[in-house]
Amino acid sequence: MSYLEIKSVKIGEGIPKVCLPIVGHTQYEIISQAMTIAALKPDIVEFRADWFDDAFSFDVTFDILKSVRRLLQYTPLLFTFRRKEEGGVMPANTNEYVDINTAALESGLIDMIDLELFAGENVIIPLLELAKKKNVKTVVSNHDFEKTPDLDILVERLMRMIKIGADIPKLAVMPNNNKDVLTLLEATDAIHTAYPDIPIITMSMDGRGMVSRICGEIFGSSVTFGCARKASAPGQIEADELERAIRIVHENLLEKPV
Repeated sequence: MSYLEIKSVKIGEGIPKVCLPIVGHTQYEIISQAMTIAALKPDIVEFRADWFDDAFSFDVTFDILKSVRRLLQYTPLLFTFRRKEEGGVMPANTNEYVDINTAALESGLIDMIDLELFAGENVIIPLLELAKKKNVKTVVSNHDFEKTPDLDILVERLMRMIKIGADIPKLAVMPNNNKDVLTLLEATDAIHTAYPDIPIITMSMDGRGMVSRICGEIFGSSVTFGCARKASAPGQIEADELERAIRIVHENLLEKPV
């Protein structure tokens, strides 16, 4: 099994890495959250640009991003603009989506970028190519905040992400019953077994799906998302509690049976 190394963080090796999102509407909120998160020393920080009210004022957005980068100098920084149709805050047409992600890639301030599979391959493949040129690692994602699709659909989506060149495929779905959580975990295990050298991120959302954020290491998910002050998705756990929970799982996995 291999891993993806970003600023000495090995994604796909050992215990799942903890990512904390910055989700502020104003410059003050963003910088304040960044300071709080920096003190928690997470493995990865996600800057959710779609939460920022003036996200399309690129000069302002990237001045803020520079400040965030200074505060999190040695921490991998993931840039995400989540479209409203995939659970994000701010609507964006195709041109706006391309423009803000292109600007982020050209900025030299980010280590990773999240690109949505359902934005369309004609949209994201050029962005994937630009990311490769800029040495920015790519998370290709799909989010369903209403349901958990069938197992074959989940597996097919993750395989599409791999096929088009995602460094890390990511899938987040909403469970409507306990079986939905098992379906997400089964899809995770299937892809991890088939592609052990590709780190993946999967999660079942909301309180019912919380177990998937804790036990991802067992099934093959390499990153889990928590929160510092404000959650960016249903079911996220406070950073310190999440760290304790995944460490309990990790340490018991390492124990040899008696």
